[in-house]
Amino acid sequence: MPPKNNPFPGMNPFFELRWPDVHSRLIAYIGDALSDDLPSDLSVRAEEHVVVAGPEGDSAYRSDVAIREGWQNGFPPLWQPETEGAAVIAVADPEIVLASPVIERWLEIRDRDGRLITAIEVLSPRNKEGNGRVSYLEKQVDYISCGVNLVEIDLVRAGLPTVAAARAMVGEVQGTESIICVTRASRSDRHEVYRTPLREPLPAFRVPLRECDPDVPLALQPLIDRCYRTGRYWQISQPFALRNTLWVDEIEWVEQRLASAGGE
Repeated sequence: MPPKNNPFPGMNPFFELRWPDVHSRLIAYIGDALSDDLPSDLSVRAEEHVVVAGPEGDSAYRSDVAIREGWQNGFPPLWQPETEGAAVIAVADPEIVLASPVIERWLEIRDRDGRLITAIEVLSPRNKEGNGRVSYLEKQVDYISCGVNLVEIDLVRAGLPTVAAARAMVGEVQGTESIICVTRASRSDRHEVYRTPLREPLPAFRVPLRECDPDVPLALQPLIDRCYRTGRYWQISQPFALRNTLWVDEIEWVEQRLASAGGE
């Protein structure tokens, strides 16, 4: 039988193979976990926008209306000449390439007047590369400069260091790490950083609210394990597609963990 319990004490190294699904589930589970412990006048909301990439940078939109095409095969009728006997131009059939929309998701904790208190970002590969990283860093600056608490959860190995504390972090990464960075509105020059190697469980950490409120604890590892169970990620048939992202001793450790858990 496949291992239905997460065989890894920390972030599952194969989650990136199904990252969009993991990301959506984790955002929802974090929101649920925080809701019960918030003061009665605060609420946590899931937010999203669709990102359109262009030559001059990325643009983000919140969609209000969906337009659906009713044409057969996705094509409108072809123009026909009005003059009888006129030549009809034969058009070639195109190759159809389907592109999934890029959807950015995050969480916001707001008061009953709608004021943003804390933003929680679970970083995606896109947030750490190219134009996506540039856009995210601008958003990061906006949060901090506007007096918003910022919680950044980076579970992705690919891309450049992107959390607010990245430039100030001391020491080279010794293997695969997950990083949680908390920047409080009251001390934007001070970052609370949790660095967790692949072989260790993700920590519970403090989520800041208003200065008059106590911090809310968030235990991340149980939520990761829940993602593994509900997403049935033990069904992944090509686990070592990510070999190049792991250190040699980490690959050996992963193989041992899978063998002991009954995986292939």
